[in-house]
Amino acid sequence: MTDISRRSFLAASSAAAFPALPGAATASRKPNFIIFLCDDLGSHDPGFRGAKDTETPNIDALAASGAQFTDWYSNAPVCAPSRGALMTGRYPIRNGLVNNGMPLRPSEKTIASVLKPAGYATAAIGKWHLGSTPETVPNSHGFDYYFGFHDGCTDYYSHRFYWGEPKRVNFHDLWRNREEVFEDGQYLTESLAREAKAFVHAHKSDPFFLYVPFNAVHYPMHAPNKYVERFPKLGKERQMYAAMLSAADDAIGGIMGAVKSEGLLENTLVFFTSDNGATTEARAGLNQQPADGGDNGQFRGFKFSLFDGGMHMPAVLSWPGVIPERQTIHEIGMHMDILPTFAKAAGVDLPSDRIIDGHDILPMAKAEAKSPHQTIFWSSSGQLAARRGYWKLVINGKTFDRTPQGKQALTGDDALFLSNLDDDVGETHNLRHDHTDMVNNLEQATHAWVKDCEQNQ
Repeated sequence: MTDISRRSFLAASSAAAFPALPGAATASRKPNFIIFLCDDLGSHDPGFRGAKDTETPNIDALAASGAQFTDWYSNAPVCAPSRGALMTGRYPIRNGLVNNGMPLRPSEKTIASVLKPAGYATAAIGKWHLGSTPETVPNSHGFDYYFGFHDGCTDYYSHRFYWGEPKRVNFHDLWRNREEVFEDGQYLTESLAREAKAFVHAHKSDPFFLYVPFNAVHYPMHAPNKYVERFPKLGKERQMYAAMLSAADDAIGGIMGAVKSEGLLENTLVFFTSDNGATTEARAGLNQQPADGGDNGQFRGFKFSLFDGGMHMPAVLSWPGVIPERQTIHEIGMHMDILPTFAKAAGVDLPSDRIIDGHDILPMAKAEAKSPHQTIFWSSSGQLAARRGYWKLVINGKTFDRTPQGKQALTGDDALFLSNLDDDVGETHNLRHDHTDMVNNLEQATHAWVKDCEQNQ
């Protein structure tokens, strides 16, 4: 796909011009794939997860049309490592992207680069956060088309990054493919919806993969009044948060409307989730106080934490006619499962030159199969964690709650924190002395996993 020049962009009306992908399959149509990824979304903030004060009718409709997962996890409690695992099907410490501020290695293969050789048109529209150099931007990672910003967040109206001072000055960050574009004053969530809808219409005859990573509901807390006014009874902080989520929900509704209008609904597999849980960062709050806009429900901890509040995500898979509607799946899944799931559905082989940690979880969604995971693991900022069945062990865990102690690792007995999630979803009771064999097994397995990922990248 050729780059769209800034001149042709400015000359276009409301929809960007997307050239058809040469050689795309049209005879036996492969399924389309869409990922909707929210940013810093509280695990209980969509309506289908129990929220009563937000409005997410389009996300809820997706959940009703397919399978919602009660035990779905991101691979990290922070933006970039979570996104890297989603894109590559690999644990963050295996793909080398363990912290924010690091790029995804050019040698890594993304969902886009796996699907593209099979004739897929590919687009990323939104927050990338996996690199900004020529060899790490989306167009170098398998995406034919890109519209969005490279860094961790951006102002929703000026599209500038203001959070680097004093180490670096603020800068403008909005791109179409490799060319900087300017849409000053336009609300970014709406611009992302416009671009995504145009891509769907342009590729109604091609198999496509569309990745839509919203910046909502990540700070800065910005939304037009038309969204804010939908929530007159909420306090200021929750009101703005709900407004931003409502704007993203409208965008999802518009994109899915484009899919439906082109007659593609039953040929499109859609995945919805967030990169990590709600944050308490003061930058997302008011008056320099810890943020309280997002709701992680009964889960302990917040963004950055390896307790479940950091990475226990709302998640939906929808594929009408393939995945039965109105399902609730209690089996364990992870972001890294999406690449092998999409590859299997597309009839595409997984890369044979690297370890793919994820698994095809479509049987879980359509046939009530058991999870393919015996044990899943995490590593983040000195914390380690593992879950096996209903057992969860957190090593040197931090809660990142609204107290000064939240950024400090737990000490003493609680440095090894074992929970039975069936009985204690909030990870409040440490059972390490009641089940020493399980603690030892999970601790040894976790350290062996770290060693394996570091040695086999």
